[in-house]
Amino acid sequence: MEGFDDIIHQPLRLRIMAALHAARKFEPLEFARLKRLTGATDGNLGSHLNALEGAGYLAITKDFVGKRPRTRAAITMAGERAFRGHTDCLRDLIDEARE
Repeated sequence: MEGFDDIIHQPLRLRIMAALHAARKFEPLEFARLKRLTGATDGNLGSHLNALEGAGYLAITKDFVGKRPRTRAAITMAGERAFRGHTDCLRDLIDEARE
């Protein structure tokens, strides 16, 4: 269906995008927080963040807090548009099924 995004459709990626969409007006979400919100393992979350970054849907920043590394992710404008398009398509499908 038009509007469905195969990159976002994967369940963990959809959870990541939903969390980043909800936080878009705030600071980017730290890796540990995304891990807790999504229930993902370190490796799985990292892999899916890389896929979403490669698609241009999120931006990853890495820095240090003291001597500890910190990885954060934030949704991009392209990611916001793709997420909204995907969720709008899901809502349309649900509405059609209710008729």
